[in-house]
Amino acid sequence: MKPRSRRAFLAHGAAFVATLPIAALPGALIAQMPIRVLRAERRVIEIDGRAADVFALRDEKGNHGLIFDRNEPFRVQLENRIGSPTLVHWHGLTPPWEQDGMPDLPFAPLSHGETRLYDFPLHEAGTYWMHSHLGLQKQALLAAPLIVRDPDEAAIDRQEVVIMLHDFSFRPAEEILASLESGGHMMAADGSMASSSDPHAGHEMGNGVDPMAEMGETSPMMLHANDVNFDAYLANDRTLGDPEIVTVERAGRVRLRIVNAAAATNFFIDTGALPTSLVAVDGRDVRPIAGTRFPVAMSQRIDLDIATPAGGGAFPILALREGDRARTGIVLATAGAAVAKLSGLADEVAALLDLGLEHRIEAAAPLPERMVDRQLTVDLVGGDGDYRWGLDLRDGDEGSRIEIERGERVEMVFRNRTGMSHPMHLHGHGFQIVAIGNHRFAGARRDTVLVPPASSVAVAFDADNPGRWMLHCHHLYHMAAGMMTMLDYRGIG
Repeated sequence: MKPRSRRAFLAHGAAFVATLPIAALPGALIAQMPIRVLRAERRVIEIDGRAADVFALRDEKGNHGLIFDRNEPFRVQLENRIGSPTLVHWHGLTPPWEQDGMPDLPFAPLSHGETRLYDFPLHEAGTYWMHSHLGLQKQALLAAPLIVRDPDEAAIDRQEVVIMLHDFSFRPAEEILASLESGGHMMAADGSMASSSDPHAGHEMGNGVDPMAEMGETSPMMLHANDVNFDAYLANDRTLGDPEIVTVERAGRVRLRIVNAAAATNFFIDTGALPTSLVAVDGRDVRPIAGTRFPVAMSQRIDLDIATPAGGGAFPILALREGDRARTGIVLATAGAAVAKLSGLADEVAALLDLGLEHRIEAAAPLPERMVDRQLTVDLVGGDGDYRWGLDLRDGDEGSRIEIERGERVEMVFRNRTGMSHPMHLHGHGFQIVAIGNHRFAGARRDTVLVPPASSVAVAFDADNPGRWMLHCHHLYHMAAGMMTMLDYRGIG
């Protein structure tokens, strides 16, 4: 018998131990489990006939993104090949804070040609993603899916399809930000004032309307859905001029894992006539909700369970930009089905994202009930023409950061005093939505929550991951213009 190579032995061993919990494995065996390679690279894609120089995050086989089983450790060697410094954040995962991928927290970004090893356990299966947190690199598509599968679901006869949504501009992100800072809202990709089909753009909520009633205040404000108009909206790097067509079975089931990786755009997902259920948000299972249109804010993820008809056909899955007619998407099609040409503009303007569906979502595994140890209020402020955004931390340390103690149950209330929605993201923790305005309930477990204008949302989490963590708006330009802070555990240097 020909002896096995060491590589073949390790591959066989990895397949065997993947069925066991990591905690049950000897440390020496964990150390022998394979290290995955993730390369930050440059690439050229075609967007409506025009070449675009963008970034990529690929594994050693050239695949876009990473896929794990929940029982595997996250052992990844990040390689920087983009020609300038970068670093990658593992969005939605809960690593030790030193491995979160934030520049200078505590490690410097990777220079070109450098590598860094990340090694920590994976706690929950779900749809996550990864992206640069250095400067404005994410706008140039330095992002990719990060999927953690549940081995217990391996026997389910279901096809899996991942959709990454992006907004794209041929103009450098630094120029877009400079235009916003010099000219305020609604800058087009070429720097001119953008036209908008947003039904609420420039609409003043004054004249007797009380948009801050839930907060006990009155304040006229100008509502804006979008402050940047982009050259293209992408689903898996393509527009509807040449969409990705995914072959699916007749009378089959599809799990759509949808990641809104856009820098500054919220979407509605429209599945048309296909029977669809929302089954997870931000990587956490929810009690299924049937529907055909689902909101997904910047950095949020939704998992949809779809049934394809026995008669077959072609079925567009569309992402509609809020407050606009622009759209993108992919097509699910059975073998031989005719695929009609799709326009990048819808017939009607999409509404603005609100929290109507959020009121109905229930976590499949809610946080255990316990008393709240610390209550915090975070006011979202700014955007008044000078394009400065911020967080007013009434319970912070001199208004600059938030301090908590390990083991506390923390409840944090976001109050939006601006005319735009803000998707608020907390690193290193999942949280549960526990109130919208005055309505208290046990809602979804997430890592990013949308806070619409003149609204308040409360979330709760357990302080079980000591470190220094970012809390910020995931609108790239709002974050760059100041809407970010730190959440620190006391005693962390």
